[in-house]
Amino acid sequence: MLRTPQERDPSLPRPAVLGIPRALIWGYIGVLLFMIGDGVETSYLPTYFKTDLGFAEAGVGIIFTVYGVTAAVGAFLAGGLCDLWGPRRVMMTGALCWAVCHTLLLAVAIPAHSYWLILLTYGLRGFGYPLFAYGFMVWIMAGAPERQLGKALGWFWFCFTMGYPVIGSALVSALKPTIGFYRTLWVSLAMIVAGALVVLLLLRERTGFQGLSKGSERVGLPRTFLGCFTIMFAEPRVGMGAVVRLINTTSQFGVWVFLPLFLVDQVGFRPQEWASLLIVMMVSNLACVVTFGALGDRWSRRKTVAWLGGVVSALACLALYYVPEAAGHHYLLVAIAAGALGVGMAGYVPLPPLMTSQDPERKGQIMSAYTLGAGASMAFGPLIGTVFIGVIGIGGVMWIYAALHLLSTVLVLGMKTPSEPQPEPGEHAEAHREERQPVGALTGSSRGL
Repeated sequence: MLRTPQERDPSLPRPAVLGIPRALIWGYIGVLLFMIGDGVETSYLPTYFKTDLGFAEAGVGIIFTVYGVTAAVGAFLAGGLCDLWGPRRVMMTGALCWAVCHTLLLAVAIPAHSYWLILLTYGLRGFGYPLFAYGFMVWIMAGAPERQLGKALGWFWFCFTMGYPVIGSALVSALKPTIGFYRTLWVSLAMIVAGALVVLLLLRERTGFQGLSKGSERVGLPRTFLGCFTIMFAEPRVGMGAVVRLINTTSQFGVWVFLPLFLVDQVGFRPQEWASLLIVMMVSNLACVVTFGALGDRWSRRKTVAWLGGVVSALACLALYYVPEAAGHHYLLVAIAAGALGVGMAGYVPLPPLMTSQDPERKGQIMSAYTLGAGASMAFGPLIGTVFIGVIGIGGVMWIYAALHLLSTVLVLGMKTPSEPQPEPGEHAEAHREERQPVGALTGSSRGL
């Protein structure tokens, strides 16, 4: 049984290192390694399918569409499965799915130049990374001290982003010229296995070793997943939070697709400059995720998401259109606007604990609602541009993204919480704070089903 704040031994070491819960440190390392492996392919795989294997553009698009659908489903399943199986088993299931499907892709499908085998193996592999990564995020929600949740989640997103688009892309840039892209994909498998082994062998925090729903609250698989949907209606503020998470990265995925059409084709930026603007955006995001998570813990999670997430992102979306429209090919000013969008996306980091505070006994189901919004944004952002850019142009599309971020501000301000975190009086007092809240029966309740 977990200690209460009064029972905790003051002689125990502080439970966090730079805001990372000590007991979960190996999980962060495992996620970083895993996401490096998952990110190796991001910058070149579509070109490889088209140029090296000779598939048509439409066919390549179908492959990545199927992958996106399975990834979104995997993200949704992660929270509910953590209720039944526990985060550790969910993470290992994701790693096994990724490793088996990727091995079949490299050893069978690609050598055979079989489009349908590639579609099957790569598509099914989409279940892998969200089960692994989001399974650990639920583990953080269950096992980290309540007053450190924002900072702990900030470090999760730091490891996720540092691995996926940053180090993963750098690794393929370093290895592809020397060993080729196909062999580099085998290196990505080695990184996945390394990350999974770190979690399997070294992460010993006990909360994640069993299903998070206990006793009478444990229900079957169908009712658990039904609860992941119905909780958004039974607890409307959870549904509001899912919409906010959808909005969080909708503009990001839309900007990645449509803004280069404006900056490169109309303003005169070179493709290399656009690529460097993306780096500026993600580095700015990395620089702020931990800081904003900690700010949510000490100041207000609700206000951090509303003002630093919603408002800053809205202003950045407008700046990304009006700055180059007014100043033309002025790299520094546009880079500042791109960096501002990265900062705004980081402002949403405290959203998960804000959502779970609405019904703390159903954290797994709430996190499924959260990750459902995350997965859906991958399609929703480009869809907005596809539907409206021909009618209102890129400027109108950026206004839609900005309006959505302002809507998220309104929704978040309506998500009242039982109590906002208060600033802690000092490091000495912090060392004597609660180790963690009891997790007990976290998620599987059938209330409202």
